Amino acid sequence: MTTAPLRVALIGTGFMGRMHAHAWRTAHRFFDLPLMPEPALLVGRDPQRTAEAADRLGFAEAATDWRAAIEREDIDLVDICTPGDTHAEIALAALAAGKHVLCEKPLANDVVQADRMVAAAERAAAAGVVSMCGFSYRRTPALSLARRLIEDGRIGQVRHVRAQYLQDWLSDPDAPFTWRLDRDRAGSGTLGDIGAHSIDTAQWLTGDDIVGVSAMLRTFVETRPVLEEQVGLGGRASAEAPRRDVTVDDAAAFTARFGSGALGVFEATRLATGHRNSNRIEINGDRGSIAFDFRAMNELDFYDATDPAGEQGFRRIQANEPEHPYADAWWPAGHGLGYEHLFTHQIVDLVRAISDGTAVAPTFADAARVQRVLAAVEHSAARDSRYVTVEGETA
Repeated sequence: MTTAPLRVALIGTGFMGRMHAHAWRTAHRFFDLPLMPEPALLVGRDPQRTAEAADRLGFAEAATDWRAAIEREDIDLVDICTPGDTHAEIALAALAAGKHVLCEKPLANDVVQADRMVAAAERAAAAGVVSMCGFSYRRTPALSLARRLIEDGRIGQVRHVRAQYLQDWLSDPDAPFTWRLDRDRAGSGTLGDIGAHSIDTAQWLTGDDIVGVSAMLRTFVETRPVLEEQVGLGGRASAEAPRRDVTVDDAAAFTARFGSGALGVFEATRLATGHRNSNRIEINGDRGSIAFDFRAMNELDFYDATDPAGEQGFRRIQANEPEHPYADAWWPAGHGLGYEHLFTHQIVDLVRAISDGTAVAPTFADAARVQRVLAAVEHSAARDSRYVTVEGETA
């Protein structure tokens, strides 16, 4: 039941900006929301392209300076979908101006920036301002079901966590240079881009923080061709194109220790040929296990070790029944959801929290804990995989 508008300024017109735009236009059409999302302003770099994108994505106006969103009194929320080097500056200004904030992950490019954002978010919360970091995989119905099962004790005491995030869009050494390969803009490479998702998912599912890591990082392709025009991910440049140094990792692998004593094994790469977007996690406890692969995002594998011996084995749950998280707002049972729905669910939770005056996860503090793990992984890798304690945690 929609009432007052929630006027949104979206900053960033790339892949993630388009995904967020779709969610802002969709959420109220399937979920009863206490506020009506209103796509008011789209901010990009190029005037003509931003204006065209605003028209295509359903935003009322376009601008080329994010400060326009901060200064306008008719903007209620700022949605940040820009490279990581800009997150802190935009979020701090928005929070200081009393705007609600949704910021894509990773929260910042380093722990210092993340901590400043956490402090600003906590100050703003006292005035009713809501902030959230966009770890969208939390909104997968099957993963939300997995968290419910773990919270209910269905797999018992967690012993093992195995997480992989595998992509291959950079496997060709002539795939062109993008901002994601520049440490100054992205903060880190595969580790922060997709490894951050695995870290957040593991900590969220288990309710347990990573307290120490032993890690390796590798850059397999040290230079990449630069194109005058860069659109999207992937593609191939000619052999004559000038090349630029890659300053981030191509692949990350690390073992982890959780506060409870559970062990974790994590792998992230953008060079795993044949894997377009394989996001997997398995958690083993003393009473059972759960396993999830985003390529079958509507399914969760669940093993109950308390079943009779003759009936034991992983069983596949189709997580699209009305009682599953978020599913009752969508299609009849058996009709699966897609990647875009995660962002719609994210908007639903955020809008309801703003209306109710409640916190919504992941908070900036949750995201800063991920940032600390990322920093510990880099610290360990730089010291020949030596075990490193995550800042602020007791191993």
